[in-house]
Amino acid sequence: MKTTLDLPADLIREMKLRAAHEGRKLRDVATEVFRRGLSQCGQQSAAPRHRVKLPLIECHVAAKELTADQVAEVLLKQEMEWSHEVAGR
Repeated sequence: MKTTLDLPADLIREMKLRAAHEGRKLRDVATEVFRRGLSQCGQQSAAPRHRVKLPLIECHVAAKELTADQVAEVLLKQEMEWSHEVAGR
């Protein structure tokens, strides 16, 4: 099947060099590159994703907006409590 693609000149140049170096047709090199790229995309999506766990900020004051300094203070206090718990185990 024929199609027209507008590809970057540096990519075409690299594929032409590879084709010439390997004694192959540009069409064959391009097909290989596209197939390899598509198969890698499929493999990446099959990989399990790990959920990111964000720290829980426990605040015993009424819900309000906190400044960055206040958040940092709460996180530092919480981290110190966790490190003491781990050290006590």
